Amino acid sequence: MLKTVSAFAIGLVFGIGILLSGMANPAKVLNFFDVAGTWDPSLMFVMGGALTVTAIGYRLVFRMNHPLLASGFSLPTRKDLDVKLIGGSAIFGIGWGIAGFCPGGLVPALGLGRVEPFITAAAIVAGMLAVRYVTSIRSGQAAASAR
Repeated sequence: MLKTVSAFAIGLVFGIGILLSGMANPAKVLNFFDVAGTWDPSLMFVMGGALTVTAIGYRLVFRMNHPLLASGFSLPTRKDLDVKLIGGSAIFGIGWGIAGFCPGGLVPALGLGRVEPFITAAAIVAGMLAVRYVTSIRSGQAAASAR
């Protein structure tokens, strides 16, 4: 129960921060990318503030033996860069630049009553399902060729 309440509180604070900073407004995000036109540098300050808070938080949290609500830290073990990571990052960035929504700003924007966030969410889900489908086909072909 405490984990659920904690997750809700963290999500609520994050969502309020996204709304207050204007990052749920795709025009604000798209204006950041429009360097030759209506450039708006405020996204840079939002990201800088987020990185600062995150850096301080990580330094404090990793001094602990384990997280407050878990028995251990769940950290990634892979440290290499592969085609899937770089390609996925590029597709994510292109989608963000086209739609003006990243998933963090998309979730609070779903509650604003506009259709664009729902279209963007549907496109993200479709992309995730497409990757899952292609991956299953590839692993099926790999298993068939191994026989």
